[in-house]
Parts: sequence; C-alpha cells; structure tokens
Amino acid sequence: MVVPRHEPETTGSSGPVLAALDLGTNNCRLLVARPRGDGFEVLDSLSRIVRLGEGVAGSGRLTERAMARTVAALKICARIMARHNVTRKHCVATEACRRAVNGVAFLDRVRRVTGIELEILPQEQEAELAMLGCLPLVDPDAEQVLLVDIGGGSTEVVWLDRSPAHAGAPRRAVASVPIGVVSLSEAFTSEPDPATFRAMVQQVKDLLAPIELAHGIASATRTASAQMLGTSGTVTTLAAVLLGLPRYDRRMVDGLLVDPDAIASVSRQLRAMDNASRAAHPCIGSGRADLVVAGCAILEAVMQCWPVASLRVADRGLREGMLHGLMGRTLTRALAPGPATLAGQQGLAPGRMLGDTAA
Repeated sequence: MVVPRHEPETTGSSGPVLAALDLGTNNCRLLVARPRGDGFEVLDSLSRIVRLGEGVAGSGRLTERAMARTVAALKICARIMARHNVTRKHCVATEACRRAVNGVAFLDRVRRVTGIELEILPQEQEAELAMLGCLPLVDPDAEQVLLVDIGGGSTEVVWLDRSPAHAGAPRRAVASVPIGVVSLSEAFTSEPDPATFRAMVQQVKDLLAPIELAHGIASATRTASAQMLGTSGTVTTLAAVLLGLPRYDRRMVDGLLVDPDAIASVSRQLRAMDNASRAAHPCIGSGRADLVVAGCAILEAVMQCWPVASLRVADRGLREGMLHGLMGRTLTRALAPGPATLAGQQGLAPGRMLGDTAA
C-alpha cells in the first residue's frame, strides 16, 4: 500500500489573499491562497505550458512567438488575481529571463500589457524558496536532505546537513546547474537512442561534478538518515505513470516515496515510447511528451551522482515557498532548532515505499 501525504482541509473566508506567480522556462504557474494557521488554503491556481525559453539556449534570445504565448497566459493570471482581490503577491521569472538578452525588455512589456511586475529571481533564492515550499515533506529524523528541482532551463540543488554536529545551525549548500528539460532536449533530441541518452546523462553528471567536489554530498546521501526530495514536472510525471493513474492526481503523487529501481523502470518505459505515444498518455500529454525523456536523463544523472534509498516526490516547491515568504517565513528561520519548524509541525503519515515488493 502507498500512503501519499494529504494537505489538511481548511475553511473560512477572511484574511489577506496572497498570490505567487512563477514564470519559468517551460511553465507559467500561479497559486492564490489565504493564510491558515501554519499553512494556507488554496483559492485558485493556474499552470500553463508556455515554452518561454524555447530556443534561448542556442540564440540567447526570447522569440516573439514564445513571448506572445506567455503574455496570453499572464493576462489570465492578472484576471485571476483581480477576481480574488489579491492583497500581496510575489511574481518572479527564472532561468529563461535570466539568460535571454531581451529578458528585461520582455518583463517591461509584461508590465505594460498585463500590469504584472515580474522580478528576475536569483538562482540561489529560487533554490531556497523551493526548499522552503517543500519543508513539510522533510522527514523530521532525516539528518541529510537533498532537494533537486528540475526546471526547464536549469536544475537547482539544495543540500541540508542536519546531523548532530550541526544541530544548532544546519549546514546548507545551494547550487544551480545551467541545464533543464528544455535546454537538454534541444541540445540532443526528444527521442534519443540508448547511446544518445547515455550522453545526455553524462553531460548532466559533468555539470554536477563541481557541486560534489565542493560539498561531498555523495557520502552523506549513502547514510540511512539521508532523504532526497524531487520537485518538478519530471518527477511528478514519473510518479503518476508509475502509479498507473488514469489522469494526474496531485493527492496521490505529492509526498509519495519511490524506490530508485522503480524510477529506472518507468524511465526505460517512457524512453521506449515515441513522442506520439507519450503525448497520448493521460499523465504526460502533448505539452511534456518531447521533454520528459530529457527530465529522465537529468534525474538519472542526479541519482547516479547521489544514490539514495528512496526519492520523495513533491508536487510543490517554488510557489509554496513564495507564499510562505509572503507570510514572513524564511528558510533560515524554518530550519532553526525547536518545535516551530515547518517540517516539525507537519509530520508525514507512515507508508510503504512504492516499488517495495514486501507483502
């Protein structure tokens, strides 16, 4: 039996309304919520594949078609925020706008057309906010925690050392790798043969090597008290396919523990399909069909570099972290020792790991 983690249900209609908007290389995501105790009640959300970063890795510029798609999605976001009378918001753009020479000009266009003020989020802040959003999924007993956020144009890594030697102030390392599912897919192909897939994995491993050299994460992740969290469309899609869901269901995926062998198995399954077959899968769809193999390569590289006994799937991350930030919380405060940490307040329900064949 698999026991995913479920959010507590909340009710009520008073208090400030917050919004977190994350404009990434591939997706435009909005979350509108109201604070509720130590968490929040989701009022509305939007996730739209816009492919803003299409071609940026090669040309260094955002294309007109990509910008037009994105502006159309952001107009919808502006209407949603207006409908809910949002009182405080945090709207950010990530790797595509960081990398593109016309990224700042595009954000000026967004402000003029939609009224949305987007800031280009620094890589380290993006990673720390993603970890803040995922903290409720951290096992309170985990001494080593590794978060991997596979984006469209970059992959963020956060490592926390919460061992007794650092109990007073957990040691942490934050790094960003300049490769994501869009850029890796464009550099190779969305339907690679086995040799090409191995080359994709190796390219990502080469980019992860300096992080390992600087921090020695591999030895830490091999311990029994280590935990890896994966937050991205890649990880949630793999989990949904592995579960055999008739359609994607966040309640079944968020918080799920997955065995590495099961991840490898579903990765091989997806690589054996062509784009048309992947697009027809109810948990993948046409928007991710040509990117999911690149995501598999990135995840495989991560798990080869930093082997763990299991991966906890997180259908949460940057937007949730931004909402916590709007409520005055920071990763440093959340990691402070004592019962008031986010992870300590929201424990995980015990459950068997997906891929565990024990009766």
